[in-house]
Order: sequence, then C-alpha cells, then structure tokens
Amino acid sequence: MIKEAKNKLNNVFGFEDFRPLQEDIIQQVMDKKDALVIMPTGGGKSLCYQIPALLFDGLTIVVSPLISLMKDQVEQLLQYDIPAIYLNSTLTPKEYEENVQKVKNGEVKLLYMAPETLMMDKTRELLSNQHVDLFTIDEAHCISEWGHDFRPDYRELTKVRKDFPEATCLALTATATPRVREDIKDILKFGDSDTFLASFDRKNLFLGVAEKDDPLEQTLDFLYTRKKQSGIIYCFSRKQVEELYVELKKEGHSVKPYHAGLSKNVRNRNQEAFIRDNIQIIVATIAFGMGIDKPNVRFVMHYDLPKNIESYYQQIGRAGRDGLRADCMVLYDRSDKQKIQYFINQKEGREKEVAEKHLKEMLKFMETDKCRRKPLLGYFGETYEKDECNMCDNCLSVDAEVEDLTVQSQKLLSCIVRTDEEFDAYYIADILRGSTKEKVLENGHDELPTYNIGNEWAKEQWILLARMLVKQGYLERKEQHGALSITDQARAVLDGKENVFGVLDRKDTVVGDNAIERTTSEVENNYDKDLFEQLRNKRKELADQQSVPPYAIFPDTTLMEMSYYFPQSKDNLVPIYGVGSVKLKKYATDFLAIINKYCRDHDIEEKTDLIEKKKEKLEESGEKFERIGRAYNDGKSIDHLAEQYGVKNVTIINHLKTYLKEGNELRPEGIVEASSLSTRKRQEVLEIMNEVPTHMLRKVYTELDKSVGYNELRVMQLYYMAQQNDS
Repeated sequence: MIKEAKNKLNNVFGFEDFRPLQEDIIQQVMDKKDALVIMPTGGGKSLCYQIPALLFDGLTIVVSPLISLMKDQVEQLLQYDIPAIYLNSTLTPKEYEENVQKVKNGEVKLLYMAPETLMMDKTRELLSNQHVDLFTIDEAHCISEWGHDFRPDYRELTKVRKDFPEATCLALTATATPRVREDIKDILKFGDSDTFLASFDRKNLFLGVAEKDDPLEQTLDFLYTRKKQSGIIYCFSRKQVEELYVELKKEGHSVKPYHAGLSKNVRNRNQEAFIRDNIQIIVATIAFGMGIDKPNVRFVMHYDLPKNIESYYQQIGRAGRDGLRADCMVLYDRSDKQKIQYFINQKEGREKEVAEKHLKEMLKFMETDKCRRKPLLGYFGETYEKDECNMCDNCLSVDAEVEDLTVQSQKLLSCIVRTDEEFDAYYIADILRGSTKEKVLENGHDELPTYNIGNEWAKEQWILLARMLVKQGYLERKEQHGALSITDQARAVLDGKENVFGVLDRKDTVVGDNAIERTTSEVENNYDKDLFEQLRNKRKELADQQSVPPYAIFPDTTLMEMSYYFPQSKDNLVPIYGVGSVKLKKYATDFLAIINKYCRDHDIEEKTDLIEKKKEKLEESGEKFERIGRAYNDGKSIDHLAEQYGVKNVTIINHLKTYLKEGNELRPEGIVEASSLSTRKRQEVLEIMNEVPTHMLRKVYTELDKSVGYNELRVMQLYYMAQQNDS
C-alpha cells in the first residue's frame, strides 16, 4: 500500500520523497489505526490524510476551525484534479446544496467542515449514508483546555466519532506540549494508538531578536532588503496596526492592515489580496494568519513581544512553508512585558498561573545569548543537540572589526546642521546621496554643500550610521517625527577634535547577504532572477484567470528550479519539484514557452546533466508502471516490454492501464498492434464499449456473445481509454 502512496506523492503532487514521518503516518492510517500527529507548520501534515484519502474507497472528513484554511486547501486540491469540497457559511444556499448533492452522489474524496457544521443534525444525517474511511481532526490542540487555543466545540467531536465506528481517526496539530498531547489522546480515547512526534525545528527559519530602538525605522530597514517579498508584521494593538500601515504605505510599500476593528468584508478582502499576491505585506494583530497556507511568506516580523512561545511558534510557522529560507525577527523591549502583564492580571487562579509561566518562558527565549533553538525546542520537550544552529542571530553574530567612521560621521552631522536639525535619517541620506526627490528639490537642499557628497555609500548604510551615532550619544532623535539633532559631543567630531569608531551592525534588523549565502541552498543562491520574475508573472496571470492563489499553480520552489535548471521540454520538466502529471498537462506549454524564449534570447543551455540526475533519482523511487509507461511511449512495443520484464503481455497491459489512470497519455497506435483481432472485430468491440462503461468487461463479454476472450478485451479496453484520453 505504501508503494501506491509513493506513486501518488510523485505523480499527483510532484514531490520526489516523503518528508520525515509522513510515510510512517500514512502506513498507520492505511492500516486503519488511529494516530496523533504533532508536526510543525510547514512539515507536511496535510499529505498525511490527503494521500490516504485518494487510496481509500470511501470519504475522508476533515474537521478544521478555519474557513480560510478549508477554502485554501480545497482550491489547491482542485488544481490536482482531486474531488474536494467544503461545507460552511461562505457558500450560497445553492452552492451548499450542490456540494451536499456531490456527497450524496459519491463524487467527493475529501469533505472539509468546521466542528459546528459537523455537529448539525442535517450534516450527521447526510453522513449517516456515507462510507467514511478517515476522520481527520486538524488543529487538534483546540480540544485541550491546556492548549493555547481551546475551543469547546472541539470537545463535541468525541460524540461524532461514534457515528463512524469503522473510520480511522487522525488528529493533527503543530503546537502541543507533552501535557496537551496526553489530553488530546485521553479525550479522543486513542488508547495505545501511536503518537508521531516530528521535530519542532523548522531548519529553514532564521530566528532573530533585535533590541527595539526606533521600531518604525528598524522595520523600514528590515523591509529595505526584502523588496517584492511576501511577509507578515504582527503588532500588539489595532491602533499600532493602523499607524504602522499608514507609515509603510507612505513609504511606498504594498501593504494592507488586518485587525478585529475592521469589518469582516474588509478583513476578508485584505486577506485575499495577500494570499493572491496582490499585496506583499500584511500588518496585523495576532488575529491574522490562522489557516493561511501561503507557502512563499518570506518573513514574519513581531513589532512587539509575543504573549507566549506557542503563539510565537505558530505565527513564525506561517513563514517558509515552501522549505526555502525565511526570516523571523522580533523587536524586543522589556517594557513590552507590561502590556502582556496587564492582561495576565485580569485572569485568576490556574489560568493566571499558566499565563505567568508562558510569559516567563517567552522572556527566557528573548534574552538568551545562546542558540535560540535550545529554549524554543526545549519548551516543547525537545532537546536541541547541536551547540549552534547557524540559523539564528546569536549563532551568526561575530565580533566585527571596529572601523574609523569619522569622515562619514562628519558628512552626516554637517548635513543635519545645514538642514536645521528638522529631518530624519532617511531624508538626510537622500541629500547625501544626491537624490532628486521632489521634497529635496522643493526645499532647495540640492544647493547645500553636503548634497551628493555621500554617494559612495548606499542609503541603508547612512541610516545605520545615524542609528549608531544615536546609540553612541552623538545624535538625539525626536520621538514624534524622528528628526535628528546633534549633541555637544558631536560638535567635537565636527571640529576635528574627536574621532568616531564603530561597526555598522546590520544584525539587529537585517540579516547580511553573507549570512543568507551560508544558510540557503545552491538553487536558492544561483537561480536566474530575471527568468524567475517572468515565470512569476505568468503564474499570477494564470492564477487570476482561475481565481486561485498563485501558489496553487506552482510554489516558488518550482519556479526557482525552472530558473536554475532551464528545462526546455516536457520530458525535462517532469523531475522539477512540484510538477506532477496533472500540472504537467495543464501548465507545461505556458511555462516552457517562457523558458525556451528566455534561453534563446540569452544564449542559455539547459542543465541537461543535472536534469538527468534528477530524473534518475525520480525513476529509482518511481513505480514499475511508470517506467513501463515511459518506455512504451518512447517506442517500445508491448511484446518487447513483456520480454524485457519477463512477464505476460496482460501484465504489461495492466501496468499501462495504471499509468493512464494516473493522468498520463499513451500512444494508441502501439496498443492496437498487440491485438490479434481483425479490423472488423475490433470495430465491433469499440462500438459496444461506446455503449457500456469501459470498466464493465463482463457486460462487454456478454454483449459479444462471449466471442472475444478477456485478454483481447483488456487490450481493446486500454486502446479505447487511450483514444478517449487523446481526444
């Protein structure tokens, strides 16, 4: 059975290998045994029930508390031609009834719904007539009062389980402490069922904490090196969300706000814009993100201290779900603790005690000078064995050489004085770099002696110098507008009586390019960014045409591999990550046209040797029917293949039938060569197959008065199916 699961992984979803524990979990489910799965966000939980759903004959029910997640999952599954639907309040009465009818007709493999919908009498009645093979509970920590997101409705699921006594129950969550795990198993009465505990370490997430100095400027610095990247910025309050949104908008960022003070329609609209890549950044309270399965979120920033480790872990889990590097940064000021403490003080008894403990663990994580993965994973009961992860600020921090920055400091201080100490670091940097921005010209600051005397540095470097001078006491910053003014200490620098030494440390808000090089893959570092951008535009165009998120077409990982390997044929597109047989058929023409033109225009050759190695790896892990199908399409006859594999022709026919059913094409002319029937008799068989469903060979046999044997009928059945597929 696990071989069939591997086949679905390769051919339907386009992935080469299972991630850790996926294979074991799927085997457990296929053996009809219950399981509790604790796997980090982005670890591949969904495939643990989606693949069994395709292999089981009956229905798979997926319980989720999040409408956005249901919609997202169903949209992605439909891209793979997998029959999935949801039942929730977003559907019109007509759509709801249509989906109910699909369930009644047995046309659905996966049915998503909230616990409240499942508990309704009409839903339970609908499902009472269905054969349910798998009952999946997503976000299972909601069952436990010890979890950070307890929902009473989830407790009711134990009653519904009794409606499907033969169904396997699979409970999944990304965040569960040892106590919560035991609670889930106890409530669901899992008994001795296995618990599958994946590592909580998301290796592709860079974890950083910066001392909060000037949060707006630090945020702008952070975004400066992440142009066109998708990300989430979390704020503590609605007011802060709105203020930061306005400032980022003013700076030209593609951004929308999200908080409970906005109407439901506006929230949904902004969330949808983010998912569809119509905007790059969401500034949000913690209410945002549950159920967001957008794989290309490249950063998560916390403008304020998260309230506990579980919330923090869940929120950073929205980054880097595609497995590519993503940056997670917290701006931390110990005074932020007071905001959280205020709400804790409103609680009583056990609830207050738990919240106090959570806050203490959060502060421990913030203030450690060791590898950040040690306290983070330790919270979930996991020991991080390495001394360094090389993917957090503490592990990558180095004692940089102190530089003499006197000359640049004099330029900066002089420019501040000549503009009457009324402007912030960004504006001063514009003057020093000779900007022709309207504001600079209107103020006549292009006439200053300091205009364009600093173009040897990037704008970002001048801003970092200004921050360093504030820290060292040479500058003061006005709170409201960030305007810089010089101190008496600075006058000594301007007079040439004092030198300035320091390090332009980008560690606090920006991860340096060298650090990114050290912590990313060969493909991430060396893909062709111009080609990637063209492919990204085509993906967006196709997604908009179908009203689906761009990542439902292909994730960024796929586009990066296309822009690295430069595949120029359908055959060479097959081993690219995320390109299964269904998507190959749907999108190969569009994407290959762009790749081929780009390679012609820039005289680039495809990396044939590397593609061949990927193919070999895929073929090694592939099923026999795939190898036979490809060999047949390459021109080998059925007789030849039967001889090669030492089997009868009928076995090869069965393998080719499986290959065809998996969404591949077969050349019809080679099949008919394997038939010994006359042309007239073949035509007679095909006419009957036109009237009778092709899988009902017994009926075809009877209609032909038993004049054609089953082996011949199987050949003609395959021929008929290949023709239908080809038309």
